[in-house]
Amino acid sequence: MLSNFDFSVITSSLPYLFGQGMVFTVSLTAMAAGMGIVLGTLIAMARLSGVPGLTHAAKVYVELMRSLPLVLVIFWFYFLVPYIGAYVTGSSTPIQVGAFPSALITFTLFEAAYFSEIMRAGIQSIPKGQTAAASALGMNYWQSMQNVVLPQAFRNMLPLLLTQTIVLFQDTSLVYVLSLTDFLGAASKVAQRDGRLVEMYLFAAVVYFAVCLTASFLVRRLQARVAIIR
Repeated sequence: MLSNFDFSVITSSLPYLFGQGMVFTVSLTAMAAGMGIVLGTLIAMARLSGVPGLTHAAKVYVELMRSLPLVLVIFWFYFLVPYIGAYVTGSSTPIQVGAFPSALITFTLFEAAYFSEIMRAGIQSIPKGQTAAASALGMNYWQSMQNVVLPQAFRNMLPLLLTQTIVLFQDTSLVYVLSLTDFLGAASKVAQRDGRLVEMYLFAAVVYFAVCLTASFLVRRLQARVAIIR
């Protein structure tokens, strides 16, 4: 098999694979992770707020998202939400969301459930005495979270947040169901165009392995530094 392995199909496709496919994958990962962490933090704060309705709603949201396959959520949002939007607005035609905005919102909402559990653990890891001290200084719940708890929780949970981001980087390959060209999608198009499936899929696997292994190594280094600081 190696005697028929064609490296030229890989080298000739590098500008397309990295210039379009990898750029799309990294961009989607970065935007979805950033917005997911923000939304996840708000969900975690809502779940720990002690307000019955707010706490219950946040818990239901997290459990719902964690119980559904991601590809199903992608399909649901892309195909059903336009019709729901048309019903809500009274429009006679479905509201077109677009493939990329649909993927971005889907990944943000889905990953927010996982980020919220990480942030909830981080918030709960802060000693109760610090929130009591903030309350004694006249801070309300949200002020104590913003000024005392969250900065420490982010530092403690940063390695786990980055680990979940690595998982998100891998999950972005599911955008193929929306015909978007991420790194794996670009490799698949080249493979089908040139009839070199073994070369392209093997190269894609090597790249994903290298990126995720390097990122995991950096996260472990960061985790060790955080542990020393703590």
